[in-house]
Amino acid sequence: MLAAQFPAFHPHPEVVLLASVIAASYAILLKRVGPRYVAPGTLPASRFQITCFALGLSAMFLAAEWPIHDLAEGYLYSVHMVQHLTFSLVCAPLFLLGTPAWMARWVLRNDRAFRLVRFLSRFLPAIILFSVVVAFTHWPAFVDLTLRSGAVHFGAHALLLITSLIVWMPILSPLPEIPRVVAPLKMLYLFLQTVLPTIPASFLTMGDHPLYRRYELFPRLWGLSALDDQQIAGLIMKIGSGLVLVTLIGVVFFKWAASEESRNRPGRVHDDDLDRELDELGLRA
Repeated sequence: MLAAQFPAFHPHPEVVLLASVIAASYAILLKRVGPRYVAPGTLPASRFQITCFALGLSAMFLAAEWPIHDLAEGYLYSVHMVQHLTFSLVCAPLFLLGTPAWMARWVLRNDRAFRLVRFLSRFLPAIILFSVVVAFTHWPAFVDLTLRSGAVHFGAHALLLITSLIVWMPILSPLPEIPRVVAPLKMLYLFLQTVLPTIPASFLTMGDHPLYRRYELFPRLWGLSALDDQQIAGLIMKIGSGLVLVTLIGVVFFKWAASEESRNRPGRVHDDDLDRELDELGLRA
């Protein structure tokens, strides 16, 4: 086992460039495109939306820059896991919260792209997409490939972020044309997202040998063996993501309960909304 020192500061110009392009594109859309789609005197985006988008971009930058990038690519799989969870559980929802409806329509102005996103953003397709992406991005052969090729690694991160945006659409869609599911189904949807990662997390935490060959060859930090590192990654995946999603379930529940109480119908869902959701899922007779 090779002992290692913490990686020295190493800036990544490509990350700075990408973050700058995204920030500039968002600002240009707000300044040049937004006024065409909103009523005169109306702001293209609220302060809350701009703040959320800025926070999402900041989280993406931190997860892709030194030292997280260097630790994830050359030392610790557990940091690699933190990086991926940041993209999927922090950046994606913040980007959606920061996107006004008119901007989402402009981005999805291509009919095929809109129809594809609308289909994938339904309850069952989104759950299937989430499951496939989780399995694929933790497949040992694919992880090893991302560590050998910078282009594949970038593509993997882009795939993870884009699919995470779609997976969060049933909860945070900015478009009425792609409606969010009703509160009870939101809670079920989030609960299923806490259950599905249990499978790969179990392989990581309960395995008796490292699954990722290249991480066995990397220098070791803080006295952690490759197996210790892998088990920590599994715990981060299960406990870290679980805490975030369970917290959101609690938020959704209390908002729903407060809304129902204000309508003097505690514990009931709007019949039309629930019927629509059950029809789409094929669960209503």
